[in-house]
Order: sequence, then structure tokens, then C-alpha cells
Amino acid sequence: MTDVWDTPTPGRRGRPPLSDAQRDRQRLEISRHAVALFRVQGLAATSGAQIAHAAGVSERTVWRLFRSKEACVEPLLRSALEEFQEVLRAWPADRGLVEHLRAEYRGTGPEREDVLAVVRMTREERALRAVWLLLQESAEATLTEVFARRLGLAEDSLEARTRAAVVNAALRIATDDLADSGARESGLAEVLRLAAGPY
Repeated sequence: MTDVWDTPTPGRRGRPPLSDAQRDRQRLEISRHAVALFRVQGLAATSGAQIAHAAGVSERTVWRLFRSKEACVEPLLRSALEEFQEVLRAWPADRGLVEHLRAEYRGTGPEREDVLAVVRMTREERALRAVWLLLQESAEATLTEVFARRLGLAEDSLEARTRAAVVNAALRIATDDLADSGARESGLAEVLRLAAGPY
């Protein structure tokens, strides 16, 4: 199967190389289709061929861009985390963290339900849980940077790293709770209030 990403440029032999930005866009598009399939039929019942067909690419392209079927959720989750990190970096000095997030964070926009569905699936699927936890851990660097700036500390200081780790753990708990049926949005604010203290 030849897909739009594999179409050669006239006058060239073979597939043209993708830029990093094109590769990231392609990975995110495949991720969206994979998550949609996982939501309908589950992880185990979804094949690489089905993901490829839904995304309009070859199965070879899927396996070139992802090391496993479970890894297909990574770009969608990473996109949501990057949105959150962008809001964190804009945290002004005259506003508390909970207040800032309530005012500025929109919660992954139109893909919110897909993100929360993946988080729900991680409860049963250990491989998906590993992807989610690794991404959560990677977000800690941003929290450390933000708290260090807020407190006038070096980024490698024990206090900045500890506060970042505590808030990151709180965010994971809040996201897990939000993903559960019946969880309330206010839970995020409460967990952050407990974790971040006066900040």
C-alpha cells in the first residue's frame, strides 16, 4: 500500500525524506486513529494493519514510526502534556497555581475525551500504563523549571526538584481520577491545592 506520506517526488527515486515536523504530524495523525480504534474494540483486538488502514498509510509506515502497538498512543498523550506544560510556563508571579490553571488551562481541547479514554485504558493495560508513566515523568523537568523560577532557586536544587515531583504525582492522581467515570473537574484543583501548598 502506498500512502500520501510515501508518495515520491517527481524526478526522484524512492520516498522523499520527511522533515521532523512532518514526521511528528504523521505520528500524531496515526495516533489519533489508533486511539479511536482502541476505544471501540480494545487494544488486544486492534491490529497494526487496522491502524494503518484507518490512518491511510501502509502498515510498514506504522511500524517504521512506532516500536509497538501500545506506543501509538504516545503522540496524542504527549500533545496533551505539552499543552499543559505551555500553560505552566506562563504562570504569572501574582497568581496562585490553581487559580492560574483554572483560568488558562482548557484540558486538551477537542481531543480531551480520547486522552481520558487512554488514561482509563492504562488501568487494565500495563503496556499502555508504562507509556503514560514515562510521559508523565518527562513532564517533571518543566515543573522543576517552573518552581525553580518561582522560588528563585537553581533548577537542580533539592527543593525545586522535590516540589516538581510532588506536583507531578498529584497531577497523575488527578488525571486518573478525572478519567474515571463520575470524577469531577474540581478534583484537579483540590489535588493541586494539597500538593502545591501556598503556590
